[in-house]
Order: sequence, then structure tokens, then C-alpha cells
Amino acid sequence: MTQIWQPVIWQPNQQLDKGKYTITGILGGGGFGSTYTAKDKSGKTFAIKTLNTQQQTNKTIAEFTSLQVSFVNEALRLARCHHPHIVQVYEVVEHQGLMGMVMEYIQGQNLAELVEDNGPMSHQQALKIMEQIGAALTLVHSQELLHRDIKPQNIMLRRSDSSAVLIDFGLARQFAYGQTGTMTNSRTECYAPIEQYKSQGKFGPYTDLYALAATLYNLRTGKNPIPANYQDELKIPLPEPKQHNPQIPDWENAAILKGLELEAANRPQSVAEWLKLLGIGKTPAKPNPFTTFTFNIVKVNAQGKEISRSQGQAKQIITDLGNGVTLEMVYIPGGTFMMGSPAGEGYDDEKPQHQVTIKPFLMGKYPVTQAQWRQVASFPKLQIDLDPNPSYFKGENLPVECVSWYDCIEFCARLSQKTEKNYRLPSEAEWEYAARAGTTTAFHIGETLTTDLANYDGNYTYGSGAKGVYREKTTPVGHFQHANAFGLYDIHGNVWEWCLDDWHDSYTGAPTNGLAWLNENDNDYHFERNWIHWLKEIFTHKNNKLLRGGSWYCIPRICRSARRNFRDPGFRNLDIGFRFGISLPRT
Repeated sequence: MTQIWQPVIWQPNQQLDKGKYTITGILGGGGFGSTYTAKDKSGKTFAIKTLNTQQQTNKTIAEFTSLQVSFVNEALRLARCHHPHIVQVYEVVEHQGLMGMVMEYIQGQNLAELVEDNGPMSHQQALKIMEQIGAALTLVHSQELLHRDIKPQNIMLRRSDSSAVLIDFGLARQFAYGQTGTMTNSRTECYAPIEQYKSQGKFGPYTDLYALAATLYNLRTGKNPIPANYQDELKIPLPEPKQHNPQIPDWENAAILKGLELEAANRPQSVAEWLKLLGIGKTPAKPNPFTTFTFNIVKVNAQGKEISRSQGQAKQIITDLGNGVTLEMVYIPGGTFMMGSPAGEGYDDEKPQHQVTIKPFLMGKYPVTQAQWRQVASFPKLQIDLDPNPSYFKGENLPVECVSWYDCIEFCARLSQKTEKNYRLPSEAEWEYAARAGTTTAFHIGETLTTDLANYDGNYTYGSGAKGVYREKTTPVGHFQHANAFGLYDIHGNVWEWCLDDWHDSYTGAPTNGLAWLNENDNDYHFERNWIHWLKEIFTHKNNKLLRGGSWYCIPRICRSARRNFRDPGFRNLDIGFRFGISLPRT
């Protein structure tokens, strides 16, 4: 007897993959899939896509298994296409026989919603989206894949930075250049080229190009183009975009129509070729500089006993400084958090607790090491000399210490000039946001600290925690083999870390935009690559400067995420080091 598959619907609070993810709601659905929202143990939100009930209904187990194989293949196809403008797939999970594709959760609107709410887009905004999605499609096509369902509904704009992201690869298929192939005729009216209405035909990058041009038609006019089969069979002409929006220049009008040619041979044969007609994409897109890394995230209870250990993922950029020395910079996503300590915790200078919004930036995975310091110290001098070996405790992988705030500014400036990036000290707000990584407890590991997980004076305790060891020296960066949820190591203890800000004895009047709080009120260093004009001024700063994170010498109370300290900018000590950040371009 043929066995029928019984449809599965996941419910809120349902746990997947042995509790790794918890369903929090239903995000939406399409013709093939349903998408749920879920959180992992750290509280990070993900989107998880499954086959919807329509695809599960009236299917034998064999038929449903075949569908799920195709579904998993979609995940594998997506995983091959790692790009900032393509939705990222992390893994596939299974629960109750139903497979789920775990993806990044993109907060924002799709382009269809945006046009419906606001009308046709400006020339600048629409072409910026074409450039971003065009770069994503170039990567897709280089893998000999076609998306086959590009449309405004399948392009999201991130709320954080308004960048475009291509989603929903449910119709993606392999293709071979120049060969006639058979594909399913699944398609979206108005956006599918004529070859997608036929079971036999030549498919290639020009297939997706038609849909991309149709999408631009919609973005600039607020209208859908006439379906290709109506134009072909009923001879209904396609209105020029300028008929709907006279503000469209002639050259853009012509480029859109060229991409919407019915005959595939008459269209540009690659996305790059079409983008040139729009005046963009004339130079090859830079490869994505980010790589993904995994790390351990540890949580402890009030007594300091480990209660969970999970795997986290983050993006990083690795820069080769020469002589076998590299820098690892972790992407810190933007967000809003409560800065400072709540009632009942901390000191008066950590108050009032206040809401701060942080833009995305990059931050060092570890405090700067002695090997990194020595290499950058060998770069050309800009304002002051740097001692290549300033540290009291010696070791290539030990954090550099005995460095002043001025030393760190010179270090960042030399590195910026060498790499043409804007390396800098983080603002105090950025430091605390990155240290907390979404947590609200005194430490990112929980309510107390333990010397099994951090380097501080273990003769003292915090809360209900137990005493530990007092090492009386620094430890190698990453020694404890766990990070916070953003992927940053050694946040609590080891060495104090300089911040850009001037010292203020409370947060009254503090900025809420994440920029450094300077009495000089000059924050251009957050974005400008040319440090040289700013260096002469900054070395005239005499105000006390911020330190964060505590050190090997400190009691645990001083190592909390909210704890603040200050010193003269010329002060050096054997428990003071730093880690730096990189500004991302203005958006």
C-alpha cells in the first residue's frame, strides 16, 4: 500500500536540532516554501525555510522525499554563492521529517513593497540596486547557475544599510552555455523571458538578464512589463518605460528595452554587458573580502559553572601584513543597545544607562599582539616614533602592552596609510556594544566571571562566583578558546583597551549615535581614510582618555562590560593594550 506523507507545520516555541533553534513565528510563504523566524541560544534571529503545506499535501512519501532532495539542492546551490548581495545559507536542519534551510534573517522591505508604498524609484537608487544585484548574478552565473525567478518580490533592501539582497533560489537550475535544455516552466508572469514559457530552449545568463531588466522597468515606472508570451503570441507591444515615467533619460530607456528583447540572441549575453549600457559595472566587481569563521560561545550560571557551549558564526577580513603576520577583523552588525550599568550594578560614572545606536563596523578579533605591533611599527613614521618591543611580558602572541593612547593613534595611522583603510580606535560606545554582543548581564558569559574563561585576579569574586587563580601576567590572545556572540575574544581582563573618547564622569549629555565623545567634537576620523591632516591636531589632545575591559591585574568587578576607566593619553603600563576598528563606508 502506498504511504502518504502527512504534512508538517512547525509551531512557535518548537525546538529544532536538539534545541539549537527555537521557532518564534511565521515570516511568510510563496508558491513553494514557507519561512519561519527562529532564534538560536544566543538570541540571534534566523530565517528557516521549508516546503509549504501545498507542496506537502497529497504526496506519497517517495514523492515528498524527491521534493526534499530538490529543496536541499537549493540550499547547496545557495551555499556555493557567498556574496554580500545574496542571502546567506548556514545549514540544513531536520525535524519531524521536514527539512529546514537556515538562512540569515534580513530585516527590511522587498522592492515590490517599496515601490507600492513610495512609487517609482529615483534613477540613482534604482541603478545602485542594479549594480549590487548585477554583481550577485555575475557570481551566480560563474557557478553555471540560473536564478530563474528574479523579480521585485525576491530582492530585499536591508534596513541597516539599504543594500540589496537577492533571495529565494527555489527555481535555480544548472545550465550549460550554448546548449538546448529542458527545464520546468515554473515562472513569474511579467518577469519571465519567452524561453521560460517553453519546455525546450536555450537558457543562459540572458534568461536572468531579462528578469533583471523587467525589475528595473518596474522600479522606474511602478508598472509591470507586458508578459513575454502576450508580446510573442498576441503581438501586444511593450510600452516604453518613458511612456510611464517621462523623467527616464533616453539612454536608460534604451538599456531597459535592450534587456527586454524577446529573442534571447538580441539581448546582451551577460549581466556585465547590460550594466555597461546603464553606465555601471565597467570594472570587474571586487571579490568579497569576507570569510566566515566559527567559534565557541560559553555561558555560565551565577556560580560560574558552565551551563552551555554552542557554536557561533561571524564574518571576518584577514589582512596580510607581511612576514607571516596577519590581522583578523570581525564584522560587527549595527544595532541599538542600552549602554551603561543598570540599577544595582556598577559605579556612578557608568550611569545614566541610555540607548545608543551603532552603525556596522569592523573590530579586531583579538587585542593587538606583539607580533602585529612590531610589524606595523616597522612601517614609515608619520608623527611619533614607536618602540617595536614595548611590552613587559614578552611573547609573539601575547597582547602588546605598555603602549600609550598616542602610540595607538600612530599605530592606526601607519596601518591606515599602508592599507588605504581607516584603522582607528573604537569609540567607547562601539567597544561596549561589541563587548556585550547582545547580552545585558555584567559579562558576556553571564552574571559572573571565572578564571577558567578569563585572565584577572582570581583572589577576588563577583556575585556568587568562586575564587580562582591569579596568573599575575598576560595570557596569549584567544587562550581561553571562546568568544562572545559577535566572535570577539578576550573581552574581559588580560589587558585594558584604549578607546578614542575623552573621559567624562557620567553619561549625562553623551552622544547616542555611537561616535566618540570628544571635547573637540571632531568625528571625521570615523570615516576619512586620510589621517595625515588629523594627526597633527590629535597629538595636541591633552584630555584623559577612556580605557575598557579590565586586565590581568584587576578584580572581576572591574572587568565588567560596563566598567569605565581613564588615563592620561601619554600613560603607559604593563596592563594597558588595545584593539582597533575599521569604519565602513558612509551609506
